[in-house]
Amino acid sequence: MLKITVTIDEAGQRLDKFLASHLQEQSRSQLQKHIKAGDITVNEKNVAVHYVIKSGDIVTIRDIAAHNLPYPTPATTLQKAAMPLDIIADTDNYLVVNKPAGMIVHQAPGEHGPIMIDVLLKKYPAIAKIGEDPSRPGIVHRLDKEVSGVIAVPKTQGMFDHLKSQFKARTVRKEYFALVYGTPQQPEGEISFNIDRSETAGYKMAAVPATGSGDRGKRAVTEFEVIERLGNYTLLNVKPRTGRTHQIRVHLNAYGLPIVGDLVYKPKKLKQSIQLHRIFLHAHRLGFNDLAGSWHDYEAPLSPELNAVLQALRS
Repeated sequence: MLKITVTIDEAGQRLDKFLASHLQEQSRSQLQKHIKAGDITVNEKNVAVHYVIKSGDIVTIRDIAAHNLPYPTPATTLQKAAMPLDIIADTDNYLVVNKPAGMIVHQAPGEHGPIMIDVLLKKYPAIAKIGEDPSRPGIVHRLDKEVSGVIAVPKTQGMFDHLKSQFKARTVRKEYFALVYGTPQQPEGEISFNIDRSETAGYKMAAVPATGSGDRGKRAVTEFEVIERLGNYTLLNVKPRTGRTHQIRVHLNAYGLPIVGDLVYKPKKLKQSIQLHRIFLHAHRLGFNDLAGSWHDYEAPLSPELNAVLQALRS
């Protein structure tokens, strides 16, 4: 069972739309069926799918079977994820963590495996009171389960609000390494397709080219630059300028540069010639201002597994 408390910013939405933003592996039609069946309630009461949520409402989700993404989880991944987290920085106001692939940032329906925030709460129990949602204490931003790299976790409410405002203003510096199939013609580029939920598979997002005033989806911008060309592959440095769900994966696939190891966003006929039990996508740099206004950059190196892939392509 999962409980989500509606924040001030989230109030005013239809219940099914609100749930779609939290339960990204479920389509809105699936969620509507669960609401009608009583699997999802608001303040312990059954409501209609078009119920308009209010700040402070408690939405309860009971035993929803979600779509399982097709990522095998070898024993090595589980062992690594169960190990103590790599803490890059531990300050009075925040932590910076190098999250391993295979670890979930916070519990969500349909997700299984080690949970980052649960590991942190054992050492930093005060984080349980930080944030806006008790089910996601201290979480301002996330990385997909199979994505590794730098993530910041506030230890005080003041830092939570400060970091959240920086993400909202898009002043946070985020950079990722991505190994992709294909070779872009130019050394750098920008992808600006809108992103919306897929109309054919509710657990996926889709890139939607702008076509006029009736555009679907939300504006999304991703910049990339070539770091190294490796035969039929390219190592990119990627800078998402917005923060949409699965943005980098959706954009690069739509641009003709699907990420190695991504089993969800790729052409149907693409054969995965490199065997990975994860996506070759790693958040290697994160930069933001602390409460005193000082800028900090934090970096996390590629894992041995990803480095081994690059070395094999270079040999």
